[in-house]
Formats: sequence, C-alpha cells, structure tokens
Amino acid sequence: MGSVIPSLVEMFRRLHNFLYTNSNIPRAERLGAEIVRLLFCKIYDELNGMSLFRINSNDTPQSVGERLRETFEKVKRRFPDTFMPNEVIHLDDKSIYEVVRILQPYRLLEADRDAISEAIHAFYGPSLRGEKGQFFTPSNVVRMCVKILDPCAGERIIDPACGSGSFLVASLSHVGTKGGANIYGIDKEIDMVKISKTYLALIGGAHQNIYCLDSLAPHRWDSRIRQIISDESFDVVLTNPPFGAKIPVKDKDILTRYNLARIWKQRGRTWIPIETLKPQPPQVLFIERCLQLLRPGGRMAIVLPDGLLGNSRDRHIWHFVFTQARVTAVISLPPETFLPSTHTKTSVVVLEKVPDRPEEDYPIFMAIVDRVGHDKNGKPLFKLNENGQFVFDEIGNKIIDDELPIVEEKFRDFRRGHLKPADFDRLGFIVQRQKLRDHILVPQYYNPETEQEIERLSKSGKYVMITIGELIKRKVLTIKRGHEVGSIYYGRGPIPFVRTTDIVNWEVKIDPVKGLPEEIYERFRRKQDVRPNDILLITDGTFLIGRTAIVTEADGKMVIQSHIRRIRCLKPHELHPYLLLYLLNTRFVQQQIKDKTFVQATISTVGARLHEIVLPIPKDAQERARIIAEVGAIIELKKQARTRIARLLERPLS
Repeated sequence: MGSVIPSLVEMFRRLHNFLYTNSNIPRAERLGAEIVRLLFCKIYDELNGMSLFRINSNDTPQSVGERLRETFEKVKRRFPDTFMPNEVIHLDDKSIYEVVRILQPYRLLEADRDAISEAIHAFYGPSLRGEKGQFFTPSNVVRMCVKILDPCAGERIIDPACGSGSFLVASLSHVGTKGGANIYGIDKEIDMVKISKTYLALIGGAHQNIYCLDSLAPHRWDSRIRQIISDESFDVVLTNPPFGAKIPVKDKDILTRYNLARIWKQRGRTWIPIETLKPQPPQVLFIERCLQLLRPGGRMAIVLPDGLLGNSRDRHIWHFVFTQARVTAVISLPPETFLPSTHTKTSVVVLEKVPDRPEEDYPIFMAIVDRVGHDKNGKPLFKLNENGQFVFDEIGNKIIDDELPIVEEKFRDFRRGHLKPADFDRLGFIVQRQKLRDHILVPQYYNPETEQEIERLSKSGKYVMITIGELIKRKVLTIKRGHEVGSIYYGRGPIPFVRTTDIVNWEVKIDPVKGLPEEIYERFRRKQDVRPNDILLITDGTFLIGRTAIVTEADGKMVIQSHIRRIRCLKPHELHPYLLLYLLNTRFVQQQIKDKTFVQATISTVGARLHEIVLPIPKDAQERARIIAEVGAIIELKKQARTRIARLLERPLS
C-alpha cells in the first residue's frame, strides 16, 4: 500500500520545475501531454499489482525508460480509441526516471485531490485554464456534489463540461462499475476528452461515452450523438462549466437557441425576454443547457461564480430558473477553493427540474463554508484547537480542516426533514423560497448566525436596533460616494487622493501615494465636501471592505476614491460620529458588512445593501457617553501623534 500524498499541488509543482529545467522538452504544453501519459502508466500499474512503475535496485534510467514505454504500449492497446497508434512517450530516460522516483511511493488513486487535475494545473498552465475559463474542481467539492445528488445505478449521469473527468470518476465510484455505461461526458478540448476517457476507462467506466463536442451547440452534433445525448434524457447533471466575462459566447447561431441569451426587461415583479440577443458568459448558457438535458424530476449540481447569485443585472436568470426548477440548495464556497488557479468566489447550486411550474414556496438549504482543507497556495490546512495547536486523529495524523463533510451531513438531515431551526448555523440552514429577497441567492445574505445575534440583542432590551437606511430617512445621517479622477493626475500635486489602501486603523494614512493638483481638488471639493468628523467607510474592493477612518482637522484637503463612502452625522446629539465609528467597527456590524458584500464583475461591493446594516445603539446614556469619551481620547492621541510626526519631519537637517 502506497503512502497518502500530503500535497499533490506542491509535488506536481516541483516535478514541473524539474522537468522544465532539465528535460528534453522545454514547452509546458508538451510537458503536460508527457506527464499525463506517464500518470496513466502509473494508474494502470496501480490497478495491476504495482510492479512496473518503480525503480528496482539494479535499474538504470535507460531500463526504467524502456519499461515505461512498454507500459504505455499496454495502455494504448487497452484503449485504442483514446490514444493514437503512433503516440509515444518523448520524454528522455533521465526525466522518466525522476518522475518514477518521485511518484513511486504513492498511490494516486487514493489521493485526497484528483491527481489528473493537479497535473493539468501544474503542466498545462493558462493555455487550458484562465484564458478559457477552465478551473478544475477540487475533489472534496466533487465528492460533496455527488453525495448531495446521490445518483443511483441505472440513472443516466452527464457532465457537459467534463474537463479531466472528476465528476464522472466520482459518480462511477458512487454508483459502482455496473453503472458506468450510463455515465457521459462532453468537453470542447480534445486533450481533456482524452484524459477523461482514459481515466474513466482505467477504473472501469464506459470511456466511449466521452465526446469532444461543444455542449452549447447540439445542433452541430452528428445525428447519432444527438440521439444518445438528447434533451430531457438525463437523471443527474454534475458540472463546473467554464466561466468568465472575458470569454463570452458571441456566435448568434448558438445564442438564438437560448432564452438566457436574450435581453430581459423587468415588468413589475416579473421579467420578460425580448428578441434582442446579447453575447453571454458561458456559465449563463450552461445553466439553461443543463436544464435542457435534465428529465422532469432530474437533479443537477453546478458550480457558479457568486456574481450570478447576487448581481441585480442577473436577477432575470433566477426568474427563468424558478419557472423551470426548484432550487434545492446553495452552498457558498470560500475564495481559496480554486486557488492557486483563481480567487473567483463560487457557490454550488443544486436544482431539481419539475414537470410543471414549481410551487411558490418551499425550503431551500443553504450553507456558508469558510474552510475547504487547503490555503490560498493549495497547501493542506489543518484543524487547530482553541489554543492554536494542531488537532490529531486517533493514529496521530493531523486532521484536515475541511467543512464540506459537515455540510453533506447537514444536507442529509435537511432531506430527511430533520434540520430544525435550533440546529441552524452557517454550515446548514433553511431559507424559504418566499423569504428570498429580490431573487438574491447568496447564502451569506441570510446568515442565520447574524440573524440570531440581531434577535438576541433586540431581546436584551439594551439597544435601539436601527438600520443605516432608517437613520438616513430620519436625516440623522447622510452618505456620499467618492469619485475617480483618472490616473493621469496621480502624483501631479500635493492634495491627497485617498484610496482604500490609505485607510488604516481609523485614520487616513499620513502620506498617501497619489497626490493631485489643486485644480482637481477644486473640481471635486463641493461634490465631496469632506469635513472633520466625517467617517470614511470602504464599501468596494476585495479585502479592505469595512475599514473606516474618521477625518480630523489634521487631515486637511483631500479627494476620496469612488470605493469609499463619506458618512456624516447630521444630529450628533442623536448619533455622535465617535459612537458611529465605534459601532461600525464592532464584530456584529463588521459581520453584517461581510454578509452583505457581493461579488460584482471583478470586485466586491456592499452597494445599496449598506442601508440594511443594523446598528445596535446603546439605550443607556452613560454607556453612550463612555464610548464617545473613549473613542475621542483615542482620536486625540492619534492627532497628537500626527502633529508630532509632521513637526519632526519639518526640522531641517543640520
């Protein structure tokens, strides 16, 4: 039995660097094809006794190279419709020897993450990833999707954007090899099709059911294939389609076949498509294509970028979906899920196609996952106890910090009707269809832990719970957005252009990098009207949303960026700016800001949802006075420090 691989990402990265520097094949794409051939030799050997992919005591690079080339011939003979007859391993003997040396101790079929996908990540690079919107799904996400849909032997299963075949392999493992004949895959990339075919065949699946086609253009398929993969003929769809605004589908011949390729207009509480077509990101069309493939009663799990779930311009998509299917579950994944390939925030959406128009109200399972077992570099993330120490299992191994298995259990409870309000937390809760606000499907927006805290504070009787929007209506607050001035003016003058990175620890950075000319300041002075005691709140960006600063007399002139909101307390006797600064920085309010931050295009934003933030204003006048005094003392110390720094720097050198 081989060892369990601690980090496939790191291992394949090291292997790639070695081969790129030392092998006879310097191009990354060609290296990818070579390593895939060797990987399948390795998997073939694991299935047949582990006697070939190894280095024996009397082996030389030449003998290992010869043995692996002979092994690849066996792989080709076993799968003649996958590999070309003249296909060979071109890698030199020394490089083959090194690959075998590194991989020999391990069993790839027992790895926690899909070996084939990890190899593609490392070796194929952007030619098969970012430029084409292809991001390979981590195996723990794949397993969760398969377990949630729970396909059975005899059900027809398809992945219309199958990539390296992860969903197909996991489905085969779930239903057993007898169900392999009912598993289908489609991908536009011939290399991906070849990998999927071989990978599925090696573990006993029907590799002949993998096709190199454009899933979005079935009208261009051969008539025989259209009969095999026909609309409303599949019980289960599992997919992670290519996504990205930079790779829109523009082919009118394709667009005319999709309702979601049309421009939609809102009419009251509904949306209506008009005839005009519009280029669409592929993920939008894939939603409709997957629904076309599903039979009534069929179910699907699809990985989608979060922008589709919360952007106001995409609400028509969910209006359309709700006319075709029930949304069974939405599971929010953390940004680290697809790193180091992409930081795109995604969620898994689970749907069930219904024969007639879905009912108006039903429960939707939601979950907010923070940890998926690896960090932003793809390295394993281990559980820590309250003291920050590693947690070990019964045999002394560190436990991977992966919350997806907990979500699987919570979903099973939900399906059985056992998930009760008392059990709700971020890893499993229910939102009724009628409680969805404006077709928003972002789980964080309905975070039950935040709702529970709002209820707890309300019941305590100690606070006036009031939204920022209500304070604006009562003319207690005003909010203005900053502006963009154009990079052409950066560094052209002494007036600070305050950007998100300039707001740190409640104050504006002393020496902002970008200075503007006086005339640019005058252009925006009246529009922005920034004064002492105004609060600056970052509402757009990536990691800095929620940061605040308070403007003081020491700050002087400034122009603020469009990602920043200027908040002014109009009635300090009702809500003092120091009290507001404190409230905005409490964990309770910061969590609300996080919950209401949605991905929009390439950045995240709180948007108009800022008005929904609930502020817990203490009812006790003495408590309010104490907070105001303490914050005031801190601000005064900061002002004094800035003054001392300025005086020190003004001294001439002797």
